[in-house]
Amino acid sequence: MQVEDTKKNFGFVKRGEVLVNKYVIFNKGNAPLIVTNAEVECSCTSVDYPKRPVLPGNTDTIVVSFNTASVYGRQDRIVKLFSNDLAGPAILRFKAIVKNQ
Repeated sequence: MQVEDTKKNFGFVKRGEVLVNKYVIFNKGNAPLIVTNAEVECSCTSVDYPKRPVLPGNTDTIVVSFNTASVYGRQDRIVKLFSNDLAGPAILRFKAIVKNQ
């Protein structure tokens, strides 16, 4: 699995915003890619990943949503995507500074 643009910086955001980022995944292998799980650091983050296999040479999208209602200040989050890729989990990272206003 190869992920396009694994890092995202949202900059300054207002508390209460829901930040959404889409990550494009590529299946560079020769077998169907199956995303099996996503691990997040807190309940303020949710991940929507393909439930069907991504065929070789094809792409799909991972959508990560981050609800800032319960956080403030500097945020640096990591999402681990688990799949049948032998290289191990893919790491997605995003940052934001949540203003308490």
